[in-house]
Amino acid sequence: MHVSLTPEESAFRDEVRAFFRDEVPRDIHDKQARHIALEPEDQVRFQKILYEKGWAAPNWPVEHGGTGWTLVQKHIFETEMANSNMPRIVPFGLGMVGPVIYSFGNDEQKQRFLPDILQSNVWWCQGYSEPGSGSDLASLKTRAELDGDEYVVNGTKIWTTLAQYADWIFCLVRTSTGTARKQEGISFLLIDMQTPGVSVKPIITIDGSHEVNEVHFENVRVPAANLVGEEGKGWTYGKVLLQHERTGTAGVARTQYRLRQLRDQAGQSVRGSEPLCKDRNFMRRIAAVEVELKALEYTELRTLAAVSAGKAPGAESSILKFKGTELQQAVDELFVEAAGYYALPYVPEQYAPGFPDDQRIGAGTETDSASHYFNFRKASIYGGSNEIQKNIVAKHVLGL
Repeated sequence: MHVSLTPEESAFRDEVRAFFRDEVPRDIHDKQARHIALEPEDQVRFQKILYEKGWAAPNWPVEHGGTGWTLVQKHIFETEMANSNMPRIVPFGLGMVGPVIYSFGNDEQKQRFLPDILQSNVWWCQGYSEPGSGSDLASLKTRAELDGDEYVVNGTKIWTTLAQYADWIFCLVRTSTGTARKQEGISFLLIDMQTPGVSVKPIITIDGSHEVNEVHFENVRVPAANLVGEEGKGWTYGKVLLQHERTGTAGVARTQYRLRQLRDQAGQSVRGSEPLCKDRNFMRRIAAVEVELKALEYTELRTLAAVSAGKAPGAESSILKFKGTELQQAVDELFVEAAGYYALPYVPEQYAPGFPDDQRIGAGTETDSASHYFNFRKASIYGGSNEIQKNIVAKHVLGL
């Protein structure tokens, strides 16, 4: 498969490239270059800039605010976004719950929720995993019992990314028990995080950051109007959401961008030493990742073509997820090796002094390599662990 651009597509690529270069504020460019995590306000500001341009939701239907782009245009956009080192879109609204609402929600829900999601006016988080229910998500125990025109929700969600900023959470909850299969009796519910009985407990990760949380529900009363689709069909809707999430998790363009960064770094002489690019074994490992990444790019393009034709992503999303995250982690490992002892994690100043400038190499970000490596061991777990994805491929592709 080869993507050759027409003159119109080349002009579109130039437009996208110029937009990211000229229209995105310089402070966002600088933070991205220095590996400084964006504040929520920065992230929303960036997404609103995309919205004003009409580019916030390339994969949404046009009638709900999508771009109407062709497959090639979407590929160009993702590639240029990665090449420009732009922030990732926070996926929970635009990439996850939005598609569920426009696919399975009623007209009132579409009118109520989709405009704010599209404009990044509301921050969403995902309530799927629970203590004891991660890869075996269908064993979830959070209950939602109907009481008149409200559901009463009790239970706990865990590893809830950025819940400390969220206005709303979309949850899989159990609305009936005693079903023939544990996947039955699960419903998809939208919950306002300001509702009495909702509490958020931070989980501090090994690098000292607050990214994930526990979310507790104690007799939380949720309007029955916030049920998406039919009661008991949440597992079906949740699978569609996960297929979209897994497709987007591959991150081919961003991994290609990081590999180019790594090659540039390997070409530098550090304090008069021989550049790492002279190490044939190291460069052979880079080449092996590049070959696998090119194969994954073809799979991603075929999947995008199917989605553009109206087909929901299927088992291909599992292939993209497990192979994409494996390659991301392979690149993380190569960055750590390339940085050597400079990869020692950066320690926030409130705990201990960080590396002084004269102890940094290259752009000064090599000291983040180990922190990034350890943090993104999670990539092979979130969105459904890679082991589970391989089981899905074995069953639905290989027929085993």
